[in-house]
Amino acid sequence: MMTAVNSTSPAFNLRTLVRPNILVLEPYRCARDDYKTGVLLDANENAYGPSVLNSVVSQDPTFSSDLIAGLHRYPDPHQEEVKQKICDLRNASTAPLTSSSQLSSKLKPLSSENLYVGVGSDECIDTLIRCFAAPGRQKLLTCPPTYGMYAVAAQVNDVKVVKVNLELGTKGFPVRVGAVLDELSADPDITLVYLCSPGNPTASLVSPGVVEKILAHPTWNGIVVADEAYIDFAPDGSSLAPWVTKYDNLVVLQTLSKAFGMAGIRLGVAYASAAVARILNNVKAPYNISSPTSELALKALSTAGLATMRTNIAAILEQRNRLVIELAKIGGVGEFIGGDDANFLLFRVLDKPDGQPSSPVALKLYERLAQTKGVVIRFRGKEPGCEGGLRVTIGTKEENDVLLAKFAETLAQIYDEK
Repeated sequence: MMTAVNSTSPAFNLRTLVRPNILVLEPYRCARDDYKTGVLLDANENAYGPSVLNSVVSQDPTFSSDLIAGLHRYPDPHQEEVKQKICDLRNASTAPLTSSSQLSSKLKPLSSENLYVGVGSDECIDTLIRCFAAPGRQKLLTCPPTYGMYAVAAQVNDVKVVKVNLELGTKGFPVRVGAVLDELSADPDITLVYLCSPGNPTASLVSPGVVEKILAHPTWNGIVVADEAYIDFAPDGSSLAPWVTKYDNLVVLQTLSKAFGMAGIRLGVAYASAAVARILNNVKAPYNISSPTSELALKALSTAGLATMRTNIAAILEQRNRLVIELAKIGGVGEFIGGDDANFLLFRVLDKPDGQPSSPVALKLYERLAQTKGVVIRFRGKEPGCEGGLRVTIGTKEENDVLLAKFAETLAQIYDEK
């Protein structure tokens, strides 16, 4: 039976928030729940091992056989070692506190019971909707411009999306917290609030004080989801992950795709209270994280792996600062409308060197760079508040050299054609 949990918000009630069919769900019990070693004749696996092993190793002696030697066995369904490493990472940093914070006592350390791991953050996003938003009846709230998968996952699950735009006329696009609170007061069918921090495409952190105000809403029974995919490019101690041991109505998403450079292994993380994490783990597929994924994740989370990550982050931040300076020198590049807390920049392109923001020019520049110059950036001119918007990911020094040269050359050509 689910035990009651305490929350900053007096209205938060996990028992009534979670969908009734999920509340009574008996999770699938797989073979590896009970035993993981020995003569394993319980899961209908192929005892002769993976068929690819000998053929791959014989053809390519440099290929590591260790990674695939155990592929005939199902992976660990619980991923306890990976989860603890991920918790250790955030326990080692200080969570941000604000003047209004009630976190006067020391936060309880994160443990594996606070973790759900998914096939990328996208699975975490979807699982939260499946657990806490009833199809055809309940809703989630987003703050555009923001990550598009929130709306896609909502539509797949037949859940409506309520949109409260960010402050579109202000650099960095801060959250209009008053408008969010009003919407939650007016619509009890909203059960999830997705906040992207640092935002995509805004590259700005959401103020911890804003998150606290939403968590403390006196009448709203729902969960705030802080998506921190880019958190390691923000100042140290920016993550709200440690807060989940205090706020039962907070879930924090992270990933190994960005700062760790491990997008190909597809590992996403949801930090949550033990009660919420238990619900998420109850509904997941039994073996959703593959053995190669978990092995590579452990390498990335090792002492050596973390050192490499931090070295790479430092290089990215150095190049980010360089691009801010050098892009601004190019005629036709307008204001940088995003923040500086991620590994990308959001800025405007003008209709002429000293003109007005122009999405048609930005779109033409984006397409021509990709099609004729081999430089691929992202057009964001259709997003709210992003007229003329382009988003550029920070590359290596050599990649950025090419970007700057081709960008200036191509934009000048477009102006000459007008």
